[in-house]
Amino acid sequence: MADTRTPTLDPAAPSKYDRLIAAARAETAATTAVAHPCDETSLRGALEAAEAGLIVPILVGPEARIRAVAQQHGLDLAGIEIVDAPHSHAAAAKAVELVREGRAELLMKGSLHTDELMREVAASATGLRTERRISHVFVMDVPGHAETLFITDAAINIFPDLDAKRDIIQNAIDLWRGVGLGTPKVAILSAVETVTTKIPSTIEAAALCKMAERGQITGGLLDGPLAFDNAVDPAAAAIKGIVSPVAGHGQILVVPDLEAGNMLAKNLTFLSHADAAGIVLGARVPIILTSRADSVRTRLASCAVAALYAGRRRRAAPVVAE
Repeated sequence: MADTRTPTLDPAAPSKYDRLIAAARAETAATTAVAHPCDETSLRGALEAAEAGLIVPILVGPEARIRAVAQQHGLDLAGIEIVDAPHSHAAAAKAVELVREGRAELLMKGSLHTDELMREVAASATGLRTERRISHVFVMDVPGHAETLFITDAAINIFPDLDAKRDIIQNAIDLWRGVGLGTPKVAILSAVETVTTKIPSTIEAAALCKMAERGQITGGLLDGPLAFDNAVDPAAAAIKGIVSPVAGHGQILVVPDLEAGNMLAKNLTFLSHADAAGIVLGARVPIILTSRADSVRTRLASCAVAALYAGRRRRAAPVVAE
């Protein structure tokens, strides 16, 4: 019988970001509220993603300032909706409101601080919180490494406890599967691969694996604790005698805390010349986080991952009868 499932993207193929971008272009472009795109980098990123067919942006911020930036840098705003807001705080609040009203299905950070945007997202009465903990995923394309790597959480949760790590892992698994990459191998990282009371993250890693066995985490294969080398290198795993489907083949790398994750992601970016797209999950909609240092390709990949995930969630949503 022919396999009629949605084809998965091959994480071992070259140009991993290019494949994500191509897959996202096959979806209907996602309407995206862009909060305070008031510098060249953030405005250009939103417009390039629109030109690539990934998003339909609604620019939220001081209209006169946005138009001045566009004119200064030769950017075309023809056909682009602008919602006027006097300053960055108001822009963040209005962008979140557009999502709550159903006018946008993605949220994108412009030239405001991440904390300012996330404060509005997390607001109890007017934000986008769900029962799931909000977390960040770096989607990394590392030269010379066959696998697409997800690193989580390296941007939102500073010292997550066990319950938070459960949500962090589930968010990442849902994203991996949601963009068509299949069933992920989840490596829960620590400094060593043995459980010891001297390193609390090893105990949490073991507990998370047991939670997966009992159905508290679903959709992925988990193993941990694993040191970084035996999480991503089969030879290192073999030397340590670790036998599992995950060891040496980790695809989602779950870090002990934000400091470790941030250093790992930046090491890969600046020493291995990896690209690191960023997306926040666990809210009502995916949130695109970009950095001023991001390349055009990375910015497009961030939009592509969010748009692809949104498109597939849209198709999977139940139809409500009139």
